Amino acid sequence: MDQTSPTVAIQGVAGSFHDEAAARHFGTGYVPISCETFRDMFVALKRNKARYAVMAIENTVAGTILPNYALLRTSGMAVIGEVYLAIRQNLLALPGQKLEEIREVHSHPMALQQCQVYFEKHPHIRLVETPDTAASAEWIARHRKHGFGAIAAKRAATMYGLVVLAAGIETDKRNFTRFLVLTHPSHVNGETGEPDKASLAFHVPHARGSLARVLGTLAEHGCNLTKIQSLPILGREWEYYMHVDLEFSAGAQFRTALAAITPLVQELTILGVYQRGSKDV
Repeated sequence: MDQTSPTVAIQGVAGSFHDEAAARHFGTGYVPISCETFRDMFVALKRNKARYAVMAIENTVAGTILPNYALLRTSGMAVIGEVYLAIRQNLLALPGQKLEEIREVHSHPMALQQCQVYFEKHPHIRLVETPDTAASAEWIARHRKHGFGAIAAKRAATMYGLVVLAAGIETDKRNFTRFLVLTHPSHVNGETGEPDKASLAFHVPHARGSLARVLGTLAEHGCNLTKIQSLPILGREWEYYMHVDLEFSAGAQFRTALAAITPLVQELTILGVYQRGSKDV
């Protein structure tokens, strides 16, 4: 992997959970390219404004981020890795502030939702939705907003000189997000190490048992199906793309399984072949 300060597109700003996931994969020597939306991340890749992107794809509390599957399939970009990140929400504020002084808290809607039980115990605090967790923290720090708090990662507190008034305020402590690491296919060679996981997209004939035959064939070839997600095919009512993630023990095993299912599926796309991420988070 290129270690000379790779540029990495992230959703949100420095200090966000996307930034934390990027740091988990690339280490400290990378340059974050802030993007407002997930679609903007793919634009940054296509225009060579970033060599890589790190994109959330599913969360154990909120579920699958369906639009990101469609963006991935139609973008032409390749998955070269994955990161599992424990999501720990924290209430941040300016130094010297006390919890009883906070009257308004800003954050992304998902972060606010994940901390709902905590704020039910503090009804005097007004919750305000914003586009990004870390951007909310940065806004408080830049404008010296006394009486305001942000829900964000501890990484944001460190970056923007805020303090943690309350740590780990998320309701569900088993809150994890899976991120995909993406790049242009021309950059894939030498990036992924020895692969043991793959992401595929395809659809099957609209006939009884067609999907079962594909899944059975993958199992017969020793592939462990870790994810299956369906998305509608636009313009073809009640037909679906299937996005699947597979784990395998050797590249030859995957290639044999791929050859076996190819006659059974339509519009097969290999979204990426890569090393599975560590779930020890």
